Amino acid sequence: MKNTFSKTGPLDRIDDVHFVEQGPIDGQPILLVHGLAASLHDWDLLIPELAAASYHAYALDLLGHGESPKPASRAYKAKWVYRHFARWIESLHLSQAPILLGHSFGGYLCMRYAVRHAENVRALILTSPFYKLEQLPLLLQRAYRRPLLNVLIVEHTPEWVFRWLIDLTNIALGRTGGATLTLPEPIRRQTALDYKRTAPGAFNIPNTVRDLTPSLARLAMPTLVLWGDRDQTLNPASFPALVRALPNARGHALSGGHVPHQSNPAEYNRLVLNFLATL
Repeated sequence: MKNTFSKTGPLDRIDDVHFVEQGPIDGQPILLVHGLAASLHDWDLLIPELAAASYHAYALDLLGHGESPKPASRAYKAKWVYRHFARWIESLHLSQAPILLGHSFGGYLCMRYAVRHAENVRALILTSPFYKLEQLPLLLQRAYRRPLLNVLIVEHTPEWVFRWLIDLTNIALGRTGGATLTLPEPIRRQTALDYKRTAPGAFNIPNTVRDLTPSLARLAMPTLVLWGDRDQTLNPASFPALVRALPNARGHALSGGHVPHQSNPAEYNRLVLNFLATL
């Protein structure tokens, strides 16, 4: 089921949001949040299993992504996307505190929301979560500090080039770790499409996130942290450190890179459902 929500906002109606939902209407709500340059299709393999287990899953396209609005700006800010996300949650008028599940930058948004609204969050599931800029390799940190250059590169790069780079990375990962780490062809195709349809200015977002480390002790709700042991986007050592910093967290490394929910979906889904059963 597809939905849209609209409310006039200060940044030229940025508060429209495209999302899907599935599962029994009275089921425990779970909100699924994708990362940078992705879309709600990140969760195509998880949503049916959540619905079959009687959860009510919602997945949105963040501001500047997928089919949600893309304000004309060469330098998006994390706070814009967070406000878009938080107002969407308010618009759902949920009768139960939701479980928040986020990947990478989506994990950042979930943690930021939980810091501000701890009483309204049942639990957190964080997948390869981004919570401070230092998790990125130095080369990426420097690249994200040049928003104008990023815009020009993204605007003039055809979709086939994104697909070629994704396929090349996929082959290299498979050679080093085995077939279980590779992404199926439909996922690679969707990933390339999502990169190309992301607003170019959104690639400035990582440069505007704030370090959440000082706030982690306030996140006392049950938390599951999952990550790929061969993550090339964020430092894998940062995830066990996050588990130790959170008061009520458990963590698990899966075989895979930055997107274990797509490269290793059977194990990922099993771990998520097992965690949900303990709540």
